[in-house]
Amino acid sequence: NDWLGLQFHDLNKQSIKKPDELENQMSHPPGQIDPNILDRIQGSMIGLTIGDALGASVEFRPYQYLKDHPVTDLCEGGTWGLEKGQFTDDASMALCLANSLIACHDFVPYDQLVRYKWWYRLGYMSSNGNCFDIGEATSRSLKEFERRQNALAKEKNIPNEQIDYLSGSELLKSFNVYCSEDGVAGNGALCRLAPVPLFFHKYPSIAVEYSGQSGQITHGDQKVYDACRYYGALIVAALQGYTRVQLLDNDFYFKHREWFGQKKLHPDIKSIAEGSYKRQGGYSDGIRGKGYIVNALEAALWVFWSDGDSFEKGALAAVNLGDDTDTTAAIYGQLSGAYYGYSKLPNHWLEHICAKNFILTVSRWITYEGEHWNRSSIMPNEQ
Repeated sequence: NDWLGLQFHDLNKQSIKKPDELENQMSHPPGQIDPNILDRIQGSMIGLTIGDALGASVEFRPYQYLKDHPVTDLCEGGTWGLEKGQFTDDASMALCLANSLIACHDFVPYDQLVRYKWWYRLGYMSSNGNCFDIGEATSRSLKEFERRQNALAKEKNIPNEQIDYLSGSELLKSFNVYCSEDGVAGNGALCRLAPVPLFFHKYPSIAVEYSGQSGQITHGDQKVYDACRYYGALIVAALQGYTRVQLLDNDFYFKHREWFGQKKLHPDIKSIAEGSYKRQGGYSDGIRGKGYIVNALEAALWVFWSDGDSFEKGALAAVNLGDDTDTTAAIYGQLSGAYYGYSKLPNHWLEHICAKNFILTVSRWITYEGEHWNRSSIMPNEQ
């Protein structure tokens, strides 16, 4: 599966192949795939991407601006000068994470960081071939990852061109993949989360633990770990066909404690799990589309709770909260897309989504690999 790695147009490796340029190289997994699960997994991945693309043109615009000029459709231009349907860091990082799970057939944080680094330095999985809109916490963690890679290469005499390809080696066991400082609590881990619960959905406790770890490698705060665990659990439940009432039950966490192991949720995340986001007034009641993890989780769940059974209405409401518009909508899109399924997403948006066929095929591979992944006797948090 060469399309999962770095692919360039030129021998000098100056012009990277973008996801939409890889669509003809992709292979399809063999055999039958459960169409219901596939519909939800494709819904989650494309839902994330629609949300990201929808909010991209007005990213960082305040609520008041969007109240006066609400977003009603996919737009071009704006904050990043993108074409209609192109996505930003949220979907790019989600594709990095998905590609890692597929290529490694497993959860390998070192490989995930390598792919985020490729995105950061080379534009891997970017919709326009360049890294843009990277969050400060993510870039700091990736610079620290590079520093640790360089130290390992020097210590063990590993050539630079081999340092990104250590998967499965003994060296990896001693490599500390937690590259964030403590207390880093931005939303940049939650915006890319979906591939993990989608891949491991058959094993909820593993899906939940890996969801937390997937965030912690770049965002070190416990609130990020627990926000990712809780949202990962909701995505798993959506894949299992839970109703909206069941997903938004204030006792969901209590009723699924076995999914969360011995580690309790941080009080700020537990409060959200118990329904703190259920506020009729939305913005006027304190719901904010901000970059802080607690705000971001609360906003995405408020939108899902109040979307009137319409993905379109919800995605627009997420964007029109203002501020970190694309990320709020991308987080909403992961859960709501899994709940509604790809077949229920708005066609007039689907036809414009950049690299749609690439993302659909990646989703097919997530479904296939997740189906064939075997639970080892070691739980992830005991390794």
